[in-house]
Amino acid sequence: MLHVGQPAPGFTLPDADMDSFEFASLRGRNHAVLFFYPRDGTPFCTLEASDFSDHENEFARLGCVVIGISRDDCLNHAEFRDKHGLSVRLLADVGGEVCRKYGVSQFRDKDGAKKLCDIRSTFIIDMHGVVRHALYDVNPRGHVAEVFKLVKEIARSCKLPRTP
Repeated sequence: MLHVGQPAPGFTLPDADMDSFEFASLRGRNHAVLFFYPRDGTPFCTLEASDFSDHENEFARLGCVVIGISRDDCLNHAEFRDKHGLSVRLLADVGGEVCRKYGVSQFRDKDGAKKLCDIRSTFIIDMHGVVRHALYDVNPRGHVAEVFKLVKEIARSCKLPRTP
């Protein structure tokens, strides 16, 4: 698991349009919210992704980019995005390497057996690439409002240029 004050692990992943996204491209320019979710199309994953999309412009005004990550492939992400009108960038971590780096892959009891699962988690990373908040096993209801408050505090302390 990651802890506050640690450098955020770097990565490069494809998005729903199969364009490559390099996390390091945000360094020195933007704060980031990375939300990891179990699977496209499930009720709570849809709720969370929709809520982040609905408030994406508010995060952008604070100099923050919001990115969703799951093990679904690019095609599933594109279908999920298009079906629900999502605007946040969705990254495909099919092999689970980034999920492991961020500590969201954990063994859980499922049907009487231990199974590796990706738990819903959110990381708030400042423009210097430092983890400012690591929220594991989150409840999606009201989560985006909580994350927005935390990003506002970081934006006040870092004084990034705001976008209109």
